Amino acid sequence: MRDTYTALAERSGGWWAITVPELRGVFSQARRLSQVEPVARDAIALFLGVPADSFDIHVREVVDPIADALVADALQARREAADHQRIAAQKSREAARTLDRMGLPQRDIGLLLHVSHQRVAQLLTPGGDA
Repeated sequence: MRDTYTALAERSGGWWAITVPELRGVFSQARRLSQVEPVARDAIALFLGVPADSFDIHVREVVDPIADALVADALQARREAADHQRIAAQKSREAARTLDRMGLPQRDIGLLLHVSHQRVAQLLTPGGDA
């Protein structure tokens, strides 16, 4: 089992201040959030004297509680929207296939479903595109 370390990233001025709670004395900084993991990895490897690929890192962003709640709400809304999109695609496939079996042309099916006739062709393909 590989060791896993937490890299806490907290905004400080124009930088992300990085600490590793499991390792007292490991501190670093990064300009961008995307740089936190590699910077923390290098700092941990140097501190422990081990290869940088010999452990895992979990980055945890520390932001204002209000902003954190807004981000969580936004992510939840995006997950829900994706779920609804999958359901809409499934129902569109079912409707398109039913209308096709009834003999309607793809252009008419598209008008009924408010999609292009090209999209209807995708929906009617076996294993149809979601």
